[in-house]
Amino acid sequence: MAVRHRLIRVSPSTVWAVLADGHRYAEWVVGTARSEPVRGQWPRTDAAIRFEVSLGPVRLVNETVVRRCEEGVALELEAHAGVLGTARIAIELRPWGEECLVIVDEHPLQGAGGRLHNAGFEALIQLRHRTMLARLARLCEGDAKAIQPAPRKAAMAAGTEGAGHA
Repeated sequence: MAVRHRLIRVSPSTVWAVLADGHRYAEWVVGTARSEPVRGQWPRTDAAIRFEVSLGPVRLVNETVVRRCEEGVALELEAHAGVLGTARIAIELRPWGEECLVIVDEHPLQGAGGRLHNAGFEALIQLRHRTMLARLARLCEGDAKAIQPAPRKAAMAAGTEGAGHA
């Protein structure tokens, strides 16, 4: 079972906003070229998104289904990968001060992935998770910066900030 964590320097609600957007799945999931919700209301239980994986000229279309959703706290997915089978991906968000500790736990469920699972396969999943969590952090931290108010340095430098100035 591949378990990896990362401290993301935003609130859990900011991380959840990215996870809850089925259109953004391809922005943080490694190997995914694009994604779109296809059933239900993502990320509610039984909702699904279709995603595309590009391997050179070959494009594979697969689906990920929400198996458990605890809004703002946990998201458990079943990713279908064609002949490779399915995998369970659990994402947990824990408040860590004003930041968010994200824990990802993935393991194969069915198909070739489950039969071929070994230490080498586990190492590949760990590398994938490291990259995936780095992408998720960049997205979340970038989103947080984009919504922060612009600094008012010019007004302060001109001495117009505050009361009592004549």
